[in-house]
Amino acid sequence: MKVLLTNDDGVYAPGLWEVYDRLSGLHDVVVVAPDRERSAVGHGITLETPLRTRLLEIRNGYKGYSVNGTPADCIKLALLEILDHKPDMVISGINPGANVGVNINYSGTVAAAREAAFYGIPAMAVSIKGPGVKQYRFAAEFIESLVNKLAHNRMPFGTILNVNIPNKPPEQISGVRISRLGIRRLSEYFEKRIDPRNNEYYWPGADSQSFDNSPEIDGHALNENWISISPLKCDTTDYSFLETLKTWGVGA
Repeated sequence: MKVLLTNDDGVYAPGLWEVYDRLSGLHDVVVVAPDRERSAVGHGITLETPLRTRLLEIRNGYKGYSVNGTPADCIKLALLEILDHKPDMVISGINPGANVGVNINYSGTVAAAREAAFYGIPAMAVSIKGPGVKQYRFAAEFIESLVNKLAHNRMPFGTILNVNIPNKPPEQISGVRISRLGIRRLSEYFEKRIDPRNNEYYWPGADSQSFDNSPEIDGHALNENWISISPLKCDTTDYSFLETLKTWGVGA
């Protein structure tokens, strides 16, 4: 298979190359990733700055393209300009730090996979619980097994897999749980400071994310050392409310 790898942590990120190392022996793997960290940029794309690519030799003679844009830019440019053929699959990650619950709305890792799904390409976003990630190799091994599953099963158009892996050795993993998103809001705050010129500035922060105490919730499963896999749809229409909204007489 032809596999496209990307991320939001930059082309030099270790998780990206751990996946490359694992898959490149059996598949035709191409890396197209941001030239620097682009975490939490969501699904932003670049409109007013020219995009530039560089073919780099990263490690062990491995080569990959860097792009001075966002993760979504990387997918667009790879599919429309860099690659000779459409890939069979896109993998975004491995991201150091979980992308569960409301975090997926900010995640460049998830956005890259979603962008691929817009083009009808099976895609997954892969993250590992942080901080201090040590289990990239195990995560890459699990990705390889999931790639084999995807190769023999059809993904619905516009659906991606969001995969979150505990930062634990294999013997401490509880198993795999198919889960749904938690929707509890983060407990956020801003720390106000004063610069040397007496101007105010702010550092954003957040407390640890909490989740409903249900085994079906992605973040709760991850906290209990389960690998969480959630199918996410690009179509965010609320169909359960669609017909009700029509009865409101909006615009009448």
